Parts: sequence; structure tokens; C-alpha cells
Amino acid sequence: MFPSTAPAAAPGGKNAEEDEEDQDAQPPEPVELEEAMKLVEDPSLDTSKERILCLLVKLSKRFHNGFLLKDLPEVFKVLSFCADKANDHPEYIPAMCDILRICGLPFLKEKSSDEMKYAPVVREALSQMGLLMRVPCAEVQLQTCASIISSFKQSKHKHCVDGLRLASPGYKVQMLEQCGIAETLVLSLALLENQLEVKLRVLHALQMLSIASEVNCRLILKAQGASKMCSIMTEQDPSGQLLFRASEVLWNLLEKGNKEEVTSQLSSLDCILSLKEAFLNQLFNGFRQYDLQLRNDLLVIISLIAENPKAPLIESGLAKELVSSFTFPEIKSQNPLLRSLKLSFNYEDYEMKKLLFNTIVVMLSDPCALQLFKEGSVLLALFYHVNPSKKLEKCCWSSVQQQELQLQALATLVSVAPLMLDDYLSCQGNTRLLLLLEWCAEQDGYFGQGHSFHGTGGRGSKKAQLRYCLRLLRTMASLANETLNQDLCDEGAITQLLGIIMQVEAAYEEDAITLEITTDIQLILSALCEDHLHRKELFGSDGVEMTIHFLKTSAGKFYSGLGHNKLIISTVDCVWSCIVGCDTTEDLFLEKGGVFLLLDLLESSPTGIHSVVLGTVLELCDNPRTVSLIGAWRGWAGHTAARLLVQLWKEEERELGVKRDHHGGIVDTKNPILSAYQGKDPESLEPLPADKPSAAVMDVMENLRAKIYSIFCKIGFEDLPGLTAADYVTIAIIRRYLDFKVGEVWDEITRELEAEEVRPISPDVEALQAIAKATEDKVKIATSEQAELLEKQRQQDLHKEQLLYSEIKFNHKQQELTTKSYEHFLARTSNYKILLESRKKQEESIESSKTEIKDDESIFHPTQIAGLHVTNFCGRVITVDSTPTHLTGGPLANTELALERVPIQGGAPQRLTKGPPMGSVPVR
Repeated sequence: MFPSTAPAAAPGGKNAEEDEEDQDAQPPEPVELEEAMKLVEDPSLDTSKERILCLLVKLSKRFHNGFLLKDLPEVFKVLSFCADKANDHPEYIPAMCDILRICGLPFLKEKSSDEMKYAPVVREALSQMGLLMRVPCAEVQLQTCASIISSFKQSKHKHCVDGLRLASPGYKVQMLEQCGIAETLVLSLALLENQLEVKLRVLHALQMLSIASEVNCRLILKAQGASKMCSIMTEQDPSGQLLFRASEVLWNLLEKGNKEEVTSQLSSLDCILSLKEAFLNQLFNGFRQYDLQLRNDLLVIISLIAENPKAPLIESGLAKELVSSFTFPEIKSQNPLLRSLKLSFNYEDYEMKKLLFNTIVVMLSDPCALQLFKEGSVLLALFYHVNPSKKLEKCCWSSVQQQELQLQALATLVSVAPLMLDDYLSCQGNTRLLLLLEWCAEQDGYFGQGHSFHGTGGRGSKKAQLRYCLRLLRTMASLANETLNQDLCDEGAITQLLGIIMQVEAAYEEDAITLEITTDIQLILSALCEDHLHRKELFGSDGVEMTIHFLKTSAGKFYSGLGHNKLIISTVDCVWSCIVGCDTTEDLFLEKGGVFLLLDLLESSPTGIHSVVLGTVLELCDNPRTVSLIGAWRGWAGHTAARLLVQLWKEEERELGVKRDHHGGIVDTKNPILSAYQGKDPESLEPLPADKPSAAVMDVMENLRAKIYSIFCKIGFEDLPGLTAADYVTIAIIRRYLDFKVGEVWDEITRELEAEEVRPISPDVEALQAIAKATEDKVKIATSEQAELLEKQRQQDLHKEQLLYSEIKFNHKQQELTTKSYEHFLARTSNYKILLESRKKQEESIESSKTEIKDDESIFHPTQIAGLHVTNFCGRVITVDSTPTHLTGGPLANTELALERVPIQGGAPQRLTKGPPMGSVPVR
């Protein structure tokens, strides 16, 4: 009927392909399932066993290319009937296997919509197929699993016959997922105690199902599949397939299933014992690459279980075996099992070594594991890999593998060493690390490979080793253990680190790893020098030069993504810890403009760094030279330090939601500095224990206002340059911040007593009332001062406005006078009558200006000169003839004088050129 997938030869010598062509050319008549259904549904029919078997064989032959989707219910009813009869009549088993084999082929459909239409039917049928695992017959069970496995293989059928088509490739897999057959297979493992072959086939099917979807993984876990996989691992299996299949299923569950659920199921003592036995067997007896890979897979599963601190790794003895395996062959052990352990130092052994490093770190989740680490000398084994000049005597790792193991040992020490401080000191860890640090700073032509995760960014150099060495030193120094830090300083760590940080800055390009190295060095120096005057002196001028250099880093790089934000913060912290408090370094820092750089950073940096910078500036204010330097600083817009601090105060109060008017004045007179984050409703106030700070106290520590107030206390509140009246309105609040905060704390105490329904004694009540009254009076003084400042500013603004209007009015008046003068000038030059009138007025003005009182004793000289002819005429230029030479005796016969009369509109005197003959009067 359809193309057959069987390779059997056809009768008459035809091969399989010719037989398929004949079948395609002459399709047989369709077979009805009515007869088979009558036999199944009506048990009253007296039908012989031979007839039923014949019918089953006939069905198998007719449907050898696959079943139609719509026929699946009838087919599985027949299978169910045969399953019931199989116990008493084994003759049904071959027919069942044939039908199950056909069920493993792709299903057929008549229409495209059949897949969705018959989806419930298909799910029910496949679910019944899983239930056939209850048949106590290995052949049926094997064929059932084989049919499930074949569903995941690609079909070789490419063409269709008589309008029938194959179902979609993923349709059957999807139906297997939805029918829940994975859970059925897991439960069927309990029926297969001594059937190794069937159990392997079931595990193979579970492997295919678990790798296909997350739904199947959930169904397997629902049936406790993870724990059952562990119980199967230790069963006898000469082929080794059982352990492989079980571990593969566990891998799939960890990758696609719920990891927490898997580890929870594997954390039982029985599962861990099974894993321990399987792992040790592969460790000591496995020599093939397949065995070594399986050993590593089991170690990964164990490391995932170790993440659960409740897993009984120590109780099972597995943890001790892992520690012994980890320290082999670096540390000699008395464990008799290790005598038979031999490493070939191939790639699989190298991977196992790296997995053991990871397992050691994971086992730290259980504090009890530290005792095993001490007994097994784990820290010594890690330092064995760290020493760059040490070569493993009995090992032959390649240079690349040694580099990666060295880096992973350093990364492991970062997690292990802080928890084993006594062992760290006994192993002289500081000395070893400083020697490694010295080796990293040498220029000896070392060529790092940098292939591994830990070697990122270190290819061709010792940058990766330097990075992890400094990370470990930073971790140890941050423990604040005085013995350890003193040992570091005695070894000369401060001087060595200062030399390395500048060397790194000059040698490596600016990337994320370089910035991390620089930041770690600064953090180490801060941890060493904090609260130790002698160490700050050792920090010295080189340290000050280093901080000045990095303080010049542009704040615009804060969000570069490379780590400049951490570098800037660590630099400020280095100033606070290594410079502040030592007069020598402080003076040198101030001489080199350190305070200016801090204020520049405060002006341009984001909000998150303001607290650290302000705290550092406040600490430096104890130096008397700092106050004058703060007063001399000017920002990029010419703002003074006082103006900058006022702006920060305003921004902080705006962020906190403090109520202020548009001038910055006080609005809430009862709570002048209360933020929106502090509750003042007595009903919402929860009483706190005595050792826990209240909201009013926490407000001091969590924002910048206390630091800004303290800095103003150093630089003063009056006669500050660059401030406006609005700024002084804010300063009126800053000046009384401490008084307002004290009143706020007492008000909070009063409300807490009311919430707890505690009545203070009368003197205490009077004291609380007096404090509240004093706070209100101070608020009134502040508000009146703010009002006075605003009024004074208003008067100044009004006076400036009046002056401006007066200037504008004067300018307009001058413009009008100039216009009138010009118009009058034009009128005089164009109208003779007006010219005469002007002449007349001018003469009258001249006469009126003359002195009329005559002194009899004085000699009056007439203005007329004898012999001189003067022509007076209204104009700019007149020409007069000089006195005759025969009267004056002068050598000049003709003298011409040019007189300039300045008009109303203004002008400058001008010397005229030689004019016309004497007696003439030119007019211009």
C-alpha cells in the first residue's frame, strides 16, 4: 500500500525498490479494523486463537508503512487486548512486537488539519504505549523502548501515496512530551531489577526524552528520576553502558531541568555513596579516554551537589577522597588508595585537576570542610602551584597547562585563604605572594598564553598573574588582621606596591584589567595605612605623587564601563586613609594642589561619589592651610567653594524632599529640616530598640548635610565670596543645622514615648517642652533672618532698578536735546528769518552776561581795538583783519585769525586754511 522501509527482497527475484514500485503502482484494497474491533470489544464471540493471530499478522502486513492518526485508538485497543492475553498466551507477543515496531514509524495523515484534530487521540494512544512496560516480557519492553527511540530519528519516507502524507517531523516528539511517557518509563525501572538489557534500553529512551525538552525533564524529576539514576550507577554492568546512560540523563536534567530540584534529589546519602563508588572506580580503574571522560562528568555532577550545604559529602567520606585527589601529587599522602592512582597528565587528567580546583571552592559552603582542608594541606598544595620558579618534580604538565593551573590556584586562594588564616601565615603566604609580585614586575621576556578564562587579557605578558596576585593580597589585607598587615609592611609591601602601580600605568594600555590592577593596589595601600601614622610616613612623597596623578583623571570617564568609577573612588579612599592624619604627607598633598583636585572632582563627579569626597575634604580641614586654599578655589564657571557647597545642600534637600519655598526659605516651622523619608505620623512610628539608630540619626549618616555643615564650621558662615542673597538664605539654615537636628531627635523621642504610651515624669516633661520651645525660637530667628535678607535684597534690586531707569531717562533726554539742536541748526541754515532771530538772541545773551557794575578805581578797557575791523555774524567761522603794522611795528603785513565758535550740538575747534582778502567775511 505504501513504500516499505524493510530491506527484504521481493518474490520472483525482485529487489526491495522494485517491490516498492509495484506496491505504489497497484495499491491494495483498504483494510478495515471492524473485524479486529469486534473481537476486542465483544468477548462473547467464540473466536479461536489462530484466527486472532492471523488477523494480527494481516494488520501488520497491511500497515507496515505506518498507522493513520485516526486509526490509532483501535490499534492500541488491539494492543491492550493482546497485553492482557500475553501472560497466558505467549503466542501474542510476536504480533504485539510487530505492531509496536510499526508504531515507531512516522504517523500518516490524510489532511493537514489531522494533526491538530487527532492530537488528543494520539496523546492517549502514546500514553497507553508507555503502559505496555507492565507486560512481563522483555521482547515487548524492548520493542516499546525501541519505538520511542525511533521517534527521534529522521524518517526516510519522502513521498506519499493515494493522498496520504507523513505527519510533521516534530509532531510525534511533541505528542510524546505531552502524553507524559517519560514519567511512566522512570516508574517502570522498579519492574526491571535483573533485566540489564531492558534497563539499558529504558535509559536510552530516557536520554532521548530528557535531551528533547524541559517538559520531559520535569516529568522525570517528578518521578524522582535523578535519585533513581544514582541508584542504578553501581549495578553490575560489564559493558559500562549503564553508568554512561545514567550520567547522561543526569547531565540532561541539570542542563534543561530544574537544577535545584536535581541537586536536592542527589543530596541524599544513598545517592552520594553511589556517586562516590562510581567516581572512585573510574578514578583508580579507568584508563581509556572514554573512562576518563566519564570520570570527569561524574566529578562535575559531584561539584554541583557540593553547592548544597546540606549535602552529606563529609559524612559519606566523599569530601575526604576529593581533598586527597586534589593534593595529589603535590603533597605526599598516607592514603593507601592513592598508591594505585597514576596520572598520565593528558588532557583529561588536566581537566580533572581544574574540576578539583572548582570543587574545593564549592565545598566552602560547608564550614566543616575547612577542617578537612587543614588536614589535607590544601593551602600548601595551592601555594605549590603559585610559585613561578617551582616545577613539579613528578609532573609533566605543559607550560600552557602550568600557567592556567597557576592562575586557577590564585583564584582558588582568594576564596580559601581568608577562611584559613592560620594556615596562610604558617605557609608564609605574604612572602610567597610578594615574591610572585616581584616576578610579575620583572622584564624577562615571559610570554603568557592567556587561553583560559583566568588568563583573559594577559596574553604575551604577566598581566593575568599580576591581576590575581593583587586580588588575593587585597582580599587578605581587607581582613584588617593586624598580624597579617604588619607582616606585609615588614616585607616592604608599601614601597613595592607604589613602584608597581606607576610601572603598570606606564607599561599597559588603559583597559578594564589595568584599571582593576590599579584599583586593587590602592585598596591594599588604604587597608595597610589606615590609622597607622608610621605607615603613612612610608607612603611618603611617592604615594602623594601617585594620588595626585590619578585625581587628575577626568570625571567624564566615570561611566566609561572600564572601571574608572572604581579607580576614582579608590583614589579618594587612598587620600583619606594614607595621607590624612600625617602632617608631612598632608602638607605635600596641599602644596601639589590636592584640595583643588578634590573640589574639582566634587564639582564634576556624579552624586554617588560626593559623600566620599566631602568626607575627605572635611578631614583635610583640620590642617590650617586647607581653609585658605578652599577660599582660593574657583570652579569652571568661576564659582567659589562656598557657592558649590550651597548648591550641593540645595540638591540634597531637593532629593530628600525637604519642604522649601521658591526662595529656599523654611516652610515647615515645626520640622525645618525633616525629609520626606522620615515619618512623623505617631501612628506609623514603630518603637526601636536602644541599639538601633532612629530615622533622625540615620538621616545624619545617609546624606551630605552633616558633612556640608561641618565644612562650613571650618570656613565660616560670613563674608564668603561669590554668594548671592538666595545663597545666604540657605546658609541661615546650614548654620543652625545642628540645633534643628537636636530638636528633631528630641521630638522623635517624644513621639516614641507617646507611641509606647509612656508618660515621662513632670521634670522631664518640662525639659522636653523647653527643648521644643527653644527649637521653635531658633526656627523663628532663622525665618526672620531669611526674611530680612530677602527684604534687603529686594531693596537693593529696587535701587538698582531705579538707577537703571534714571540712566535710561538721562539717555533719552540727551537724545532729545541732540535732536532739537540738530533741527535748530537746520532751521538756521535754511531760513534767514530764523537765523536773524538766533543772532538777536545770541547778542542778548552776550549783553546779559556782561558785568554792569563798574569800579571807579579800575581802568576799563574797551573791547574794540582801534584800526581793527571785526565782522560779527552768526556762523561757525569768521575772519578778522589784524592791526596795521605801522601801528604795532610788527613784521607781519597781514595776519589772519580763525576763530571757532562751538555750536550747541558740539564740535571741536579747527584751524582754517588761508582765507580770502582782508575785509571779506565768508560764511559756512
